[in-house]
Amino acid sequence: MLKQAAVLVVSCGALMVGCGTDMEDKNQEIVSNLVKAGYPANDIMVVDGEVFVGQDAHVTLEASREMIATGEETEEHYRTTNLVSSSVRKICINPTAGFNSYSRLSQGLDLAIANYNALGLSFTLARGPTTGCNANITATTMSGAGGSAGFPSGGLPYGTINIGTGLQSYSVDVNEHVITHEIGHCIGFRHSDYYNRSISCGSGGNEGAAGVGAILINGTPATATVGGSIMNSCFRSTESGEWTSTDITALNVLY
Repeated sequence: MLKQAAVLVVSCGALMVGCGTDMEDKNQEIVSNLVKAGYPANDIMVVDGEVFVGQDAHVTLEASREMIATGEETEEHYRTTNLVSSSVRKICINPTAGFNSYSRLSQGLDLAIANYNALGLSFTLARGPTTGCNANITATTMSGAGGSAGFPSGGLPYGTINIGTGLQSYSVDVNEHVITHEIGHCIGFRHSDYYNRSISCGSGGNEGAAGVGAILINGTPATATVGGSIMNSCFRSTESGEWTSTDITALNVLY
């Protein structure tokens, strides 16, 4: 998730991975799978040796293989093809020491966890370290004021959220919003304005439907509006950090 239309800095060259033979082979396959799945080439980038789409969604090799295996494409929005299995009842989010050193990031994480747990979903979130976890997500830091995550694979949520340390200068509510958003990617949500990023970012185009799925969730609108969803591509400095009514509908339908 970005503030306005800030762009991630690409290392090792956009779409050109030259950071070691094994990494090069892996990332070339991921990029190839994403193109086969329908992602526009200009929406795929390599950052610090990892492949991202939509500017904040990390794609693993396993997830990219699942995308082309499903073959599902659509022109709607909201969720990915891959979701978290119903057998996952407790997801533990484990902040690093560095993450915990930023007071507003730490408070934002607690509020984001509370956002999900207030809805009585099929899973609960817990702040680690704790026990009884069916799945784990590491909360760590990155530079800038935004975040990144990835999509579920193998029935498990994506295992990391990266939250920008620049968010320390924003309100706790904004931190709550961004962390809630990135957890949303981990459990399978696309950007609600994936088809036109300019809606929330002021500029940008279509991220592409792709084999990862941009699947309309029953009961939610097929179009996005500014402030209409925590899952909009970009955030504002005035965000409340709370779900919208359509966010709640989407979560209840899926989980």
